Amino acid sequence: MARLHSNIRIALKLSAAALALSAVPAFAQEAADTQATQDAQQDQGALGDQDIVVTARRRAESLLDVPIAITAYSGEALEARGAIDLSDIGATTPNVTLEPSRGTNSTLTAFIRGVGQQDPVPGFEAGVGLYLDDVYLNRPQAALLDIYDVERIEVLRGPQGTLYGRNTIGGAIKYVTRRLPDELSVRLRGTYGSYDQADGVISVSAPITQGIRVGLAGARLSRGGFGDNLNLGIENYNKDIWAGRGTIEFETPDSRLFVRIAGDYTHDKSNARNGHRLIPGLQSGAPVLDDEFDTRAGLANPVNDIEAGGLTMNVSAQLSDAFTLRSISAWRQDRSFTPIDFDALPTVDVDVPAVYRNEQISQEFQLLYESDRLNGLVGFYYLDAEASTKFDVILATTGPALGLPVAAGFGQQTAGDVRTDTWSVFGDLTFDVTDWLSIAGGLRYTSDSRRSDIFKANRLGGADPSFGGNGVNLGAPITDFTGEATFKKWTPRASVSIKPTEDMLAYASYAKGFKGGSFDPRGSANITPNSNGVPGIQYQDIYDFFLFDPEEVDSYEVGLKGSLFDRAFTYQLTGFYADYQNVQVPGSVGVDANNDGVFEGFAGVTTNAAAATFKGVEAELFARLARGFAGPGSQVTVSGTMGYIDAKYDSFVGPTGRDVAEFRRIQNTPEWTASGTLGAIAQVGPGEVNASTTVSYRSDTTQFEIPNPFLDQPGYALFDASINYSFGPDRAYSIGLHGKNLTDERYITSGYIFAVGNPVNQLPVVTPSGGITPALGREGVVTAFYGNPRQVFATFGVKF
Repeated sequence: MARLHSNIRIALKLSAAALALSAVPAFAQEAADTQATQDAQQDQGALGDQDIVVTARRRAESLLDVPIAITAYSGEALEARGAIDLSDIGATTPNVTLEPSRGTNSTLTAFIRGVGQQDPVPGFEAGVGLYLDDVYLNRPQAALLDIYDVERIEVLRGPQGTLYGRNTIGGAIKYVTRRLPDELSVRLRGTYGSYDQADGVISVSAPITQGIRVGLAGARLSRGGFGDNLNLGIENYNKDIWAGRGTIEFETPDSRLFVRIAGDYTHDKSNARNGHRLIPGLQSGAPVLDDEFDTRAGLANPVNDIEAGGLTMNVSAQLSDAFTLRSISAWRQDRSFTPIDFDALPTVDVDVPAVYRNEQISQEFQLLYESDRLNGLVGFYYLDAEASTKFDVILATTGPALGLPVAAGFGQQTAGDVRTDTWSVFGDLTFDVTDWLSIAGGLRYTSDSRRSDIFKANRLGGADPSFGGNGVNLGAPITDFTGEATFKKWTPRASVSIKPTEDMLAYASYAKGFKGGSFDPRGSANITPNSNGVPGIQYQDIYDFFLFDPEEVDSYEVGLKGSLFDRAFTYQLTGFYADYQNVQVPGSVGVDANNDGVFEGFAGVTTNAAAATFKGVEAELFARLARGFAGPGSQVTVSGTMGYIDAKYDSFVGPTGRDVAEFRRIQNTPEWTASGTLGAIAQVGPGEVNASTTVSYRSDTTQFEIPNPFLDQPGYALFDASINYSFGPDRAYSIGLHGKNLTDERYITSGYIFAVGNPVNQLPVVTPSGGITPALGREGVVTAFYGNPRQVFATFGVKF
C-alpha cells in the first residue's frame, strides 16, 4: 500500500508539472452545472441571495430546494457590499465565526455551530472544511481567501461528512471562482480608502479558437497599518499581498466534454500582526498602550512571509444522457514564516519564531446519475498531505535561574512533521417518490492514516539559524518520537423532503461527521505519566499520551424553506440538535520538569476530554418591500439573519481527573448572532444606484474553553454601509463608497494568555492588582488581537 501511495503521488506530481505551462485559483467546479448557475444569477439583484443556485449536493440546484442549511453569496452581491476577504461573510451568516488567526492576515480560524479549530499547528485538524473550487484545503495557513474574481461563496452548516468527507464536522465553505465567458472579457476594479488602502484587480479572458478559452486574473491588495509597532518602527495590522490566477478551458462543440486547467499563487508580505498587552509588564512595568492596534513587540525574525499556490485539472465528460464522469486532480503548497511575540514587549520573554510548510496532492472521481426520479453519485477520494512546523520558544529571562546569563538565550525548539494518507469511497442518492416527496441517503467510508514525527530539545544561544539566530541544541532531546495511527469511519446521511407546494420545502435530516485524530505535535515526553508500573517512561506511555482520537458528531436537523408573493418574500428556518463526542481539547502547559519553580518551556497536552450538546435555531429572511417605483429594476428590500445556539459541555475531564464541565465554555461560539440589511435600487440619471446598510450583532464570546476576564469579548454590534452607482452600456462602469464598522467598535477576536489557574477549575487567578501570576515567562502573557476598526473606501470598476 505504501508503494501504491508513492506511485500515485509521483504520477500526480508529474501531471501537475506538465500543466504548469498552461495554467497560473484552481477551478474544479462541476463544469456542466456552472453555466446554469451563472444564468440563474443574472437576476440576482432583483431576487436576492436566497434565490442563488448552489452545488451543495454536487449538482446545480436552487438554494431553496436543497435540504441543507446553506447561506450563499453571489459575487455581484459581495462586490456591491465591498467585501474584502472571507471573514467579511461571517457577520451575516448565522452561527458562524470567520476571522484571521492571531499573527497573520492569511491563516483562517473558522467555527460553525460551535465546531472548529483555533490552533493552526499541524496535527490539529480543522473542524470546518474549506474548498477552493471543490479542492479541499488541508491546512488553515493561507486559507483566509481574499474576495476577487469570485462567482459565489456557499456556507454549508452542519456535518457534511458524506459528500465532503473528514473535517467537515461543523460544516463546509465553498469558494467558487468565475467560469470563463465565451467572448473577450476585461474587468478592472480599483479601491482606495482609509489607512492608505489601495487595491487593484484585473481579469482578462478571451477565446483562442472554437472551444478553447484562456483567462488571467491579478490582484494587488495593500493597506497601511491600523496601528504601529512602537519598538521596531513598522506598521502593525498592515496588508501587502500580490496574487494571480490563470485558467485554460477546453470544451467540445456539443459541451459533452469539458476540461479546465487552472492555477493560483499568492504572496503575502504583510508585517506580522502583533498583539496588544492588556496588563502592564510584570518585570519592566511597561504600561498598557492607549491604542489597541499598537504594540511593542520585539521579535523581528523571521520576516513574516507567506506564499501559497496550486494547480488543478478538472475534467467533466457526459457519457450519456444519464451518466457524467468527473475527475478533479489537484496539487497545492504553502509556506509561512512568522515571528510570534507572545509577550508583545521588546524583552525576550516567550518569543516564538516559527515556520509552517504544507503540501498536498488529491484526486477525486465522481460518477453522476440523473433521471426523472433518481439523482445521485458515487465517488472515490484520495489525499496525500504533509504538514510540518518548526518553532523556537525563547525564554532568555529564565537564564539566571538556570545559572546562565540572560544573553545566553535559553529556550526550546519543537519540530513536528505530520503525514496524512486518506482515501474514501462514497455514494449519495436522492429519489423522488412522488412530485412532493423525496428521500435521500448517503454513506462514506474513510480510512485516515497519520504518521507524526515530533522533536523537542532545549536550546542555547537563541533562535535556530533558519530564523536568523545562532541557537544550538542543549543536551539530549526532550522528545524524539515517531508514531503512526489509522482511523476508519463510516459517515452516513439521510433526509426526507416534502414539497407541499412548488414554493415550499420542508425536510428532516440526520448526518454524522468526524474530525481526524492525530498526535499532539507539541508534546513533551518528559512529562508523560508512567501508566504501566514499569520503571522509566516507555514508548507506549508516550504514544498513548500524545495520541488523541477523532471527534464525532451526530446531527439532527429540521428545516423549512420557501417563497411567497412571486418570490417577493423568501425564508429559511432551521432547527438542529447535535451530540458531540470525543471532543479534542488542545492545550498548552508550562513545563517545570525538575520542580525547581522555573518553567523551561511549554508543552501541548491534547485529550479527548469532553462531550458536548449543541441545539439551536437559524433563520434567514428576504423581503422586497417595493418594486418598480423609480424605473425598471428599482426596488426596496430588507433581509435578516438570526442564529441561536445553546452549546455546552456535558462532561469535561480536566488534568486532575475531575469533571469540570460547569467551568468550561464552547470557544468562539456566541449564543446569539444576528444581522439586518436594508437595500434599495433605483434609476438615477443615466445609471442605477444600489445602496445598502447592514447592522450585525454577536453576543458574548469566550475565546478559549476556560473563561477569563481579560480576553472574553462582551456582545457588540457592527454597522456597515455601501452605495454604488453603475452606468454606461450594460452598466459597464461603476463607482462605490463603502464603510465598515462605522461606529469604530473595538472588539477582541483572539488572544494569548499563560496564567496560573485555580487548582480546582483552572480559571485564571487574578491578583489583587488586577494582573496574573505567569505560567510562562516573567512579564506575563495576556495579549489581545482586535477586529478591524472603521474603514471607509471607494471602489471603481470597468467591465467590457
